[in-house]
Amino acid sequence: MEIDSEVIDWLMAGDPAIRWQVQRDLLGVDSAAERRRVARHGWGKRLVELQFDDGRWSAGRGPKGYRGLYIPKWTSTTYTLLLLRRLGLPPNSASGRAGCAALVGGSQWFDDGSVGPWASKKTDTCVCGMFLGLLEYFDYAAPKERKGLLKFLLQQQKPDGGWNCRAGSKVSSFHTTITVLEGLALVEGGRPPRPVRAAIRRGQEYFLARGCLRSLRSGKVVQSSFTRFSFPPRWKYDVLRALDSFTATRAPDLRLEEAIQLVTDKRRKDGTWNLQNRHSGETHFEMERPGQPSRWNTLRALRVLKWWSRLR
Repeated sequence: MEIDSEVIDWLMAGDPAIRWQVQRDLLGVDSAAERRRVARHGWGKRLVELQFDDGRWSAGRGPKGYRGLYIPKWTSTTYTLLLLRRLGLPPNSASGRAGCAALVGGSQWFDDGSVGPWASKKTDTCVCGMFLGLLEYFDYAAPKERKGLLKFLLQQQKPDGGWNCRAGSKVSSFHTTITVLEGLALVEGGRPPRPVRAAIRRGQEYFLARGCLRSLRSGKVVQSSFTRFSFPPRWKYDVLRALDSFTATRAPDLRLEEAIQLVTDKRRKDGTWNLQNRHSGETHFEMERPGQPSRWNTLRALRVLKWWSRLR
């Protein structure tokens, strides 16, 4: 797939978090030096500098001892680490691992391996997927917690292949399923063992059977928000987030044609994509403005279309 050189130049004029992914995924040059810049310059540096000495971000609200772990959204430790992971903060980052230490040490861990970063006896499967992905990405030394989370998530997979934030639910959620799949894909440095790969395939089939946006029962688009592309996605699902996750874990599938066409149709005349949506809540700072050309959405859309071109 040919990519407009002017679009590449525009992307490369952005933050180091954008540049190293453009080089790796669009130009085929994996620059370790550029990736190290993520923690030292731009958005990554700003986020790292906001971290408290105890490894948390945001003093937050909520019960004493749990403040800043999961709330407020989106400046808590959990969501800041998720953003840094998407920016590409190096996995051996001291800041990333200190944040993981705060999550592990400050949260409730239950006998079934699940976790709750709040003062409650209830767990949340979506949050467990987030935690697993963070501990695996930053390779944080918490073998018991990582093993417990993985076991819990594998046990919570529904007959339809997906997951739901409520462990007792009989139906799956697009939001929870994509979050768990992203976490499972990072197990053992992105080389998950066979049982985990099998669970990933079943989870992907949940999306493929629905074309990444439609109800299996009615054939209608599940939520209009699924068709509006945001960054960061937080815990919320959209089609571009799902397709981007597919690029790293499987070959293109013809059942995704409608979803790919949705991405293609949203391309601007200048070859870029807008930031279409911003999830309301507190933020550390604004990276991009809704309604304006988005380097994040353009990078991810081009990554998806390059992957899709392998079908030709």
